[in-house]
Amino acid sequence: MNLYPKIIKRIIDFLAAFIGLLIISPIFIFLIISLFILNKGKPFFYQERTGKKGKVFTIIKFKTMTDKTDSNGTLLPAMDRITKVGAVCRKLSLDELPQLINIFKGDMSLIGPRPLLPIYLDRYNKRQNRRHDVLPGITGWAQVNGRNTISWEQKFEYDVYYVEHQSLTLDTRIILKTIDKVINRKDINNSENIDMPEFMGTQSEI
Repeated sequence: MNLYPKIIKRIIDFLAAFIGLLIISPIFIFLIISLFILNKGKPFFYQERTGKKGKVFTIIKFKTMTDKTDSNGTLLPAMDRITKVGAVCRKLSLDELPQLINIFKGDMSLIGPRPLLPIYLDRYNKRQNRRHDVLPGITGWAQVNGRNTISWEQKFEYDVYYVEHQSLTLDTRIILKTIDKVINRKDINNSENIDMPEFMGTQSEI
């Protein structure tokens, strides 16, 4: 029996989330106040995501964009809605900090495949769906091997690799590489499309 993914990892996640929230509390409070003002009382962004075994949960992130619309009531493009504080949060990945609450609750882990939208559940092939065999994470093997500069199919291959090889050694490598990526701002797509395009599925059924 491999105790690491079944027991030890959850203990590490719980302690890391608890200690992390205590340490970053001054930054956390500053961002809440700043984004509360900029986003008219809405410092947080809530969205349904898919977790372990396909269970849907609500992810928490800092709200980096306003809800500004055009004269027809349609949301403006992402680049026109992102605030200065929001842009800094994204560059430094500070918008992910509230997910420590998700980890504390047991919805997520520090490390694992990124949780995606529930509408994608029917679009994964059998192999891709294995990414739901573990808790989703704030960072993961795909994030340190390309982040949003690689295709969905490549991301899912990295996710499945993680599922099949998760260990303390691999998690340590991911944490160290994540720190390097954030500090040096590597593998970040700086095009006008801030987010990845919608995943429409793959033809392969494997």
